[in-house]
Amino acid sequence: MQKITVIGTGYVGLIAGLGFAKWGNEVVCLDVVPEKIEKLQQGICPIYEPGAEVQLTDGLASRRLRFTCDVKEAVEHGDLIFIAVGTPEAPDGSADMKYVHSAVDEIADYMQSYKLVVDKSTVPVGTARALRQRMADRLKALGKDLPFDVASNPEFLREGRAVGDFNNPDRIVLGVASEKAEKMLRELYKVFSRSNKPVVVTTPETAEMIKYASNAFLATKITFINEIANLCEQVGANALEVAAAMGKDGRISPKFLHPGPGYGGSCFPKDTKALADTGVKYNAPLTVVESVIRANERQKELAAQKIVARFPEGGTIALLGLSFKPETDDIRESPAVEIARTLLSDPRFTVRMYDPKAMANAKRALGEPANAVWCSSVQETVRGADAVVIATEWSEFSSLNFETLRTMVRRPILFDLRNVYRKEEMADSGFEYHGTGV
Repeated sequence: MQKITVIGTGYVGLIAGLGFAKWGNEVVCLDVVPEKIEKLQQGICPIYEPGAEVQLTDGLASRRLRFTCDVKEAVEHGDLIFIAVGTPEAPDGSADMKYVHSAVDEIADYMQSYKLVVDKSTVPVGTARALRQRMADRLKALGKDLPFDVASNPEFLREGRAVGDFNNPDRIVLGVASEKAEKMLRELYKVFSRSNKPVVVTTPETAEMIKYASNAFLATKITFINEIANLCEQVGANALEVAAAMGKDGRISPKFLHPGPGYGGSCFPKDTKALADTGVKYNAPLTVVESVIRANERQKELAAQKIVARFPEGGTIALLGLSFKPETDDIRESPAVEIARTLLSDPRFTVRMYDPKAMANAKRALGEPANAVWCSSVQETVRGADAVVIATEWSEFSSLNFETLRTMVRRPILFDLRNVYRKEEMADSGFEYHGTGV
């Protein structure tokens, strides 16, 4: 058992804290928002993530998991202190490091013995080195002569599958600069020794780059097949068949070759921009990544334009799905929300919206425009609509009864932006069908 502190109970920090406690460690999670900590102490999970609430309940019951707003308590508790705070996009596209810097300063202020500070936030290359210098300077100013290490341990969690990913990772990346830091982190992750999960031990700079490069490559793959899909629509080819055949090549693989309205979420948009910004700063421009960023924004616009072009006179649109992907309530950079925003900005359209988990977040993001109608079910959403739009591929939308739907809509038109259904299957449904790339 190790004593662990996790700073930040957002998406990454909470999942990490729950996982560390499940492995038998004594974990304290710190956050500056009292309301969030109070809910967590009561076993109420602030995010929707399958499996998280069960682990939260188990962690509290075992007394291996605690939540606090007391910085001193949290810093004194952990021998390993994981920083898992947000690194939002700054106005210039770089990563805003103010929360990471604040966390490091607080650790220096309250530490009284050796600490291994582990950065789990997604941060620019060179951050661990810079944080080590920042801590050294602050400790010196405080008159403290204390040993410490700074390491990088990036996360590779998929929203909607994060609990499973944390407990069954593809690989573990440890960016360390001392034998002691490596030994402590290997001890923490020895829970995976039986399953022979690959442990990549490298420098902090390389670990930081691995995280950004991984996300940028996946974003590139998504964007590539989206642009192929756009071309397929113009030349009469089928993008789904193209992607399937491409995926048979072991060098390519079928993963992330799913045409759609663009990628979103908390990672890909922010991380590609931060990586591109780093390339500019070091005079090593990442032109491919820069093109991916532009193409993804265009893909969201094209999805909305496709709907607007079909209804030059306007109409009532039933929008199914608002989260950026299924099994999460996260709407950050969601293509569905961008489509909704475009349609709502045009008074000719009324937008009826429904999502199984993301309604509250979407309302906060979109406000209460007069032409927005918030619904509580698929049936309520589609009633009287001129078109049904599947913008997020929730499983709830994968078995729609089109015979029944046809009696509820004003006009039987389906924009299947995620290709949940196949064009051939829809031929006898009575619906005019518009997929992505087909």
